Amino acid sequence: MRLCRHAPSVFIAKAEHGVGSRFCIAFPGNGRFTHLDLQMQFRDPGMEILDRHHIYVPEEFRIRLLCVLIHYATLLSVFLIQSMSEPMTLTMRAIEVQDDKSLKIVELPRPEPKGAEVLVKVHAFGVNRGDLLQRVGLYPSPKGASPLMGLEACGVVEAVGPDADRWKVGDKVCALLPGGGYASYAVADAGSCLPLPEGVTFEQGASLTETMMTVWTNVFDVCALKPEETLLVHGGTSGIGVSAIQMAKAHGCKVLVTAGSHEKCIAAQTFGADRAINYKTEDFVEIVKAEGGADVILDMVGGEYVEKNLDCLNRLGRLVNIAFQNGSKVELNLMPLMLKRLTMTGSTLRARTPAEKRQVRDGVEAQFWNMIAEDKINPVVFKVFEMEEIEAAHELMKSSQHIGKIVIRV
Repeated sequence: MRLCRHAPSVFIAKAEHGVGSRFCIAFPGNGRFTHLDLQMQFRDPGMEILDRHHIYVPEEFRIRLLCVLIHYATLLSVFLIQSMSEPMTLTMRAIEVQDDKSLKIVELPRPEPKGAEVLVKVHAFGVNRGDLLQRVGLYPSPKGASPLMGLEACGVVEAVGPDADRWKVGDKVCALLPGGGYASYAVADAGSCLPLPEGVTFEQGASLTETMMTVWTNVFDVCALKPEETLLVHGGTSGIGVSAIQMAKAHGCKVLVTAGSHEKCIAAQTFGADRAINYKTEDFVEIVKAEGGADVILDMVGGEYVEKNLDCLNRLGRLVNIAFQNGSKVELNLMPLMLKRLTMTGSTLRARTPAEKRQVRDGVEAQFWNMIAEDKINPVVFKVFEMEEIEAAHELMKSSQHIGKIVIRV
């Protein structure tokens, strides 16, 4: 800002994104300008000058004028805040795990975005099996992440960090989180966010990011599933399962799934599965072999399934484990690994670096995200709970009676 050499300057400024205002009064003296800067809280460092007046005032009246200007500029600043912005919310509602492992809604300080982060005002968040593990201390947040549960959320960008790209205040986003989703506000890396597709509700959006990014990175990136190959998905009606079915079918693949009831098998076929196997009444190895074998297997069961998976994989087949619900310690014959030149791998998504998650986000967006608005891939939400019903939501997750995702409305 340049000022006239002998003219005090008064200006009013407003934050670009609507929260906070500021006024400054500057007086020249002894070749330098003396500034009086009274500043209210504001969220966005970018400022737009609204008005500025230059006034010549003799030396002996400057102190008196300064007091008058401070008084009126303060009144004007308060008026601008009240008329052009909403008060800043400095606290938020969040769900915390208590010492007895129960869940309680509490008031916590609201996080602020740093670096490449964005602050999301959460409208809905997804419930994942990893939340159950974190609740009992078996799956803690990565270092530096929020200690709250919550791996995905959907809402509106409220503020952006100084290094965040692409997003602006007001954008509707689906966000993958390392933690912190169980709250009315959450911070997410800008590279872990996707735009809420047209026609999709916040509750539906909260069901998409964790599942689709998990499926893409494991099935399409690491295991390189190709069109016309066969994918076997265990847990075919889980949140990840219903995404895997739809994404693989959209990719031109044959899809086989396992599920634990007749109703779930019917549901899996309505989502596009070519064959749904009731693992409680049928031998999935025998059926998969009869269907021509599997080229890629997405498994979250582990345990005795590991050896069975190797048995029904085709030559050059790929097995990826994303969980071990039946145990990670197994005794098995690895000879098929050599004879059929198989690949066994596994991964987690939560602890990856922001750069790695950005790569996954970009892959999902480039290959599949537009298919949601086109109705080629549909969000599958089994039930929406309110925050006050979080215990019931966790009980439903434990029961495994759901088909698709469980979502919490904030």
